[in-house]
Amino acid sequence: MKEITQLAAELGRRLQVLNAHVTAAESCTGGGISEAITRIPGSSAWFEAGYVTYSNRQKTQQLNVPLELFTTVGAVSREVVEAMVRGAQEQSRAHFAVAVSGVAGPDGGSASKPVGTVWLAWGVGEQVFSEVQHFPGNRDEVRRQTVKAALEGLLRHAATEISNQG
Repeated sequence: MKEITQLAAELGRRLQVLNAHVTAAESCTGGGISEAITRIPGSSAWFEAGYVTYSNRQKTQQLNVPLELFTTVGAVSREVVEAMVRGAQEQSRAHFAVAVSGVAGPDGGSASKPVGTVWLAWGVGEQVFSEVQHFPGNRDEVRRQTVKAALEGLLRHAATEISNQG
């Protein structure tokens, strides 16, 4: 928890340098990214909104994820997290965004998407970056590692923007 709090605090410092805001679209973390960010005093200056879209219906309703993606590629996919991150940015108008969807377990895994499979996407302005991770451990450990990876990705992208300004 201490490491995640430190990451969130550093994210806040970097976003304040950039005068930018962040938003989070979460499925498997159930609001954990937003909670970590809002744990930081003064985060209202740089945190715009958090969307906990656990069901596919809410991903479509709140973030405009195309319904057909769930039947063609599944909720745990590059296409869905990229659509989630774009939807979160459109809804919140935040420059930075992160989206996550995964199989935290203990059930729900398959041969192609075993427990611990998590897709993450980051939106930075018009750009979208995504990656898949395979986290070991139980449900709590997968969720914690996902929050950490989401914040680390936001930090990387904020650092790139800061260096591009310099």
